[in-house]
Amino acid sequence: MNSLKKKHYALILLAVLLLGVAAYAWHLYSRISSPLLNGTTTHYLYIDNDDTPDSVYAKLAPVSHQPALDGLKWLTTHYDYNLRTGRYALEPGTKSLDVFRQLRNGQQAPVMLTVPDVRTMERMAARLSSKLMIDSAEIAQALTSQEYCQQLGYDTATIACMFVPNTYEVYWNTSLDALMQRMQREHDAYWNAQRVQQAQAQGLTPNEVATLASIIDEETSNNAEKPMIAGMYLNRLKRGMLLQADPTVKFALKDFTLRRILNRHLEVDNPYNTYKYAGLPPGPIRVPSVQAIEAVLNPARHDYLYMCAKEDFSGSHNFARTLSEHNQNARRYQQALNKRGIR
Repeated sequence: MNSLKKKHYALILLAVLLLGVAAYAWHLYSRISSPLLNGTTTHYLYIDNDDTPDSVYAKLAPVSHQPALDGLKWLTTHYDYNLRTGRYALEPGTKSLDVFRQLRNGQQAPVMLTVPDVRTMERMAARLSSKLMIDSAEIAQALTSQEYCQQLGYDTATIACMFVPNTYEVYWNTSLDALMQRMQREHDAYWNAQRVQQAQAQGLTPNEVATLASIIDEETSNNAEKPMIAGMYLNRLKRGMLLQADPTVKFALKDFTLRRILNRHLEVDNPYNTYKYAGLPPGPIRVPSVQAIEAVLNPARHDYLYMCAKEDFSGSHNFARTLSEHNQNARRYQQALNKRGIR
């Protein structure tokens, strides 16, 4: 074979090789530049501490075009990629290459976290955990730990004061400590100088406002009536009277199902029993609503000292200035309970 033929064969071999490389490059490019999702809606990918690349692929498989998913696998295999926890919003039409960059850079989509006005820290933990990567048991353990609460400036009786029910933008993989620090910042922002002054005008601290507000929330869900109830309890506090709030007895007994408070219930020896112990209880009996807090800061001005649920079970109350008048209201309510067979 002469040199000319050798050169000819070499050129053919090189051309075939280049065509093969080009074909492979085109094959790969078509996969990494194709839209990953096979739907028309945004898909949210959650990556937690237990995930591996294979488990992430498994989560994506039902909603992805297989060739594009193969392209994503190739990218994560051949380029620097370490799993980063988070909640990622994958938009329709987003290419595999862009999804890879999104995951590698940890470009998360925030969640809207609603802090609820709930009765117990266990319920708070469950509600927060439902929107976050943190396990509910971890949150509950922290919020019922005296040591952890003290690090935040509270104790297990007052930790509910820290939470201001609202909706906040946070990241799904936020840590417990970061979440609690965020809640403390939101608390401090809510309790600005004006609200602190309003609390002081009622002779209360912010924690005491939250405690009274929690009782008001348990008394009624009628926001319009809350300033009236706040004014009534403040009148009693200023006169040194026992609050005699039925919801505190339920809390002391840890029985929120009670529909009727009887004399035997009032005998429970517990600092939350405001029929036995003067002043406010040691802390809130639930996470108070913003509406109840504002009612305490801006109470209705009146001279009522007593209230009793209305006998029509509307959720509203009859207010009284004197014990005699209150007893008449209470008698009508007791008769209504008896008529309905509520024990």
